[in-house]
Amino acid sequence: MSSVLGRRLLRGFHPVYPKTLWIDPKTFCNGLPFHIVFDEELRVKQAGVSIQKIVPGLQTLGIHLDQYFSIIRPEVKFTISSVQKFINSQFVFRTKRNMMPESWRQRPMLELRGQMIWMESVQCMLYLCSPLLRTLHELEERHMHIADIAPHDVTRDLILLNQQRLAEMELSNQLERKKEELRILSKHLEEEKKKTEALLYAMLPKHVANQLKEGKRVEAGEFKECTILFSDVVTFTNICAHCEPIQIVLMLNTMYLRFDRLTTVHDVYKVETIGDAYMVVGGVPVPISTHAERVANFALGMIIAAKDIKNPVSGNPIQIRVGIHTGPVLAGVVGEKMPRYCLFGDSVNIASRMESHGVPSKIHLSDSVHYCLKDKNFEMLERGEIDVKGKGKMHTYFLIRNMVATENEIMGRPTRAPDPSHEAAQSSQEYKAEASPKPCSQDIQPNPDEETLLIIAMKYADSPIEAHTNLKGRNQTRLKDLAGIKKMDACWANFLMQRPMKVSMVISSHVKILIILCKEEASQQQRNPGSGMSDPISAIYFKRLSVQVEWYQYVM
Repeated sequence: MSSVLGRRLLRGFHPVYPKTLWIDPKTFCNGLPFHIVFDEELRVKQAGVSIQKIVPGLQTLGIHLDQYFSIIRPEVKFTISSVQKFINSQFVFRTKRNMMPESWRQRPMLELRGQMIWMESVQCMLYLCSPLLRTLHELEERHMHIADIAPHDVTRDLILLNQQRLAEMELSNQLERKKEELRILSKHLEEEKKKTEALLYAMLPKHVANQLKEGKRVEAGEFKECTILFSDVVTFTNICAHCEPIQIVLMLNTMYLRFDRLTTVHDVYKVETIGDAYMVVGGVPVPISTHAERVANFALGMIIAAKDIKNPVSGNPIQIRVGIHTGPVLAGVVGEKMPRYCLFGDSVNIASRMESHGVPSKIHLSDSVHYCLKDKNFEMLERGEIDVKGKGKMHTYFLIRNMVATENEIMGRPTRAPDPSHEAAQSSQEYKAEASPKPCSQDIQPNPDEETLLIIAMKYADSPIEAHTNLKGRNQTRLKDLAGIKKMDACWANFLMQRPMKVSMVISSHVKILIILCKEEASQQQRNPGSGMSDPISAIYFKRLSVQVEWYQYVM
């Protein structure tokens, strides 16, 4: 039997049809909900249940199909002969709006897509079709349901798959929007963080503030040499007695804004203000060799700035007393709630005594300050011995002026009209140059709205000084330095291995600057071979530095 069937298949396939169609019309119309049978006159003979629901006119048998539908594709006349010519093409029908019930005419018209089958025995055309829909939204617009489409119809799967794709796209878009919102929030958060840090750094030294943010304990540090300044307003008590509180606040705010600007110009640290008292220190928290020069120039700037502050009682410029002393201090953070970076030691008391025993509009110096400034181009006037409360006899001086720096340099004003094309480069050089100040003959006049001017930092020739902290802090610093040297060596070894034999002559500007700094440091160590070599960490650093200079010269 199987061999006979195999020979039949080899000779060709011949379908077998039943003598009687074993399906009733109701089942056929339900199983194929989207089909239309029409004759040569385009009269409808039967239609599927779903298409009858959408086009109620099809329930009337014998109506003409072209009254309710128009052919979209292919572009042919709606006649049986035209349809037969393109019978192998897909036909797209669209319902006619004017034939729909009045309440349905606002809905989008339904399109059907399918094939034509000519039934010769009955001289009729069978149109097997499916609704041309892509999304559930289009289905809802036509008041249809997914159940209206036959389960075997692939249109149902296409709609569901497309809906899933649209849902994924919407989810992706939502994620992108959330990502953008998070990016904006992150940007705003970063801006607020910078504002908060700027406010925090204005209250505490940066390294102290960072340690407090990390929850670490800030240990007190000893500074063997720094310069402390105190100032107050002459007859401040009388001014308060004759003025409204708001006038006092405005006067002090105007004065302190100018003084705060000067702290940036001369890079001194503002310790605190109490009423009319203003306290700054040079050489703390970052030790520098020019602490006395910086505080002295700052004091000269205070006297100049005070001339523009009016006494609210008399209308005349206010007068301030300034006292300066140089000596050792102990500095540290006091308190947990509103912590302050405070200075302790007898040097603070002496600086306060210099201010209280001073003269209006004069800068009172102790002998130690005079010693630091005597060869630094400052004009000083000897006051002689005076009785200082709690200290007995002290030999003091008055600071008169800086003999080489101009008023604009001391006040941090631009010394010449800036060129817009070189403004960025000039401001960078003003902050980073390491040369001594020189007189300038092209000074401009002070601006009354001085706080809005560009702040030009005064240039000082500094050499770093080791801060005297406790033994534990010094050991931690040395361990960090050693770890940094090892990391630096590894980076340079990787750099050299990746370089070709012929190195490009174009080297970035920051690398060239580092070469100059390395050469200067190496030459300084060679001129003074005994300086700093007693420390093994310093010796290791110098050795690594010399090797790096040779590597730089190789790549250049």
